[in-house]
Amino acid sequence: MNGPQLPIKTGTDGVVTPKSEAEWNEVEQNEDDKKKVELNARAINMLNCAISFEEYRKVSKCKTTKQIWDKLQVTHEGTTQVKQTRIDMLYKEYEMSSIKKGESIDDMFERFSIIINGLDAIGITDSEQVLVRKVLWSLTKERKTKAAVISESSNLSQMTYDELREKLLAYEITHLKK
Repeated sequence: MNGPQLPIKTGTDGVVTPKSEAEWNEVEQNEDDKKKVELNARAINMLNCAISFEEYRKVSKCKTTKQIWDKLQVTHEGTTQVKQTRIDMLYKEYEMSSIKKGESIDDMFERFSIIINGLDAIGITDSEQVLVRKVLWSLTKERKTKAAVISESSNLSQMTYDELREKLLAYEITHLKK
């Protein structure tokens, strides 16, 4: 979080500069400085071992763990502006989502789950009841009858997303596949 923990020295003029490697090996060297350098080297090694070769090529010029981490973070998450754009797009997709003509319940739930999981990963979550109502509202005319029956016969405030999926799948298999 705070960047590299490399040994530093303060000159007579009050300027802080990193110590040279020759100064690290001096007898009066502080053990804490050695530990900081060792931890940074270990962390770099762990990160390099954990990433793919393609990722390694992106970070191979980085000298500190902090630089590697920041580079990977920007590469995968993007800048603040990119993150906000992704959030906006996911939320718009969520709000506008509905079953497409000819799409099966399985396909619709799979697509909807991807959107929900993306929103959940960035901290935007809805309750089961909101998700159930969202799915019911998004159904096509041929499934609206079943949606109305489910709404009237079931307690929507206690129905889970998965229970709704099961009911709609059963209806699709028994009535719509004919």
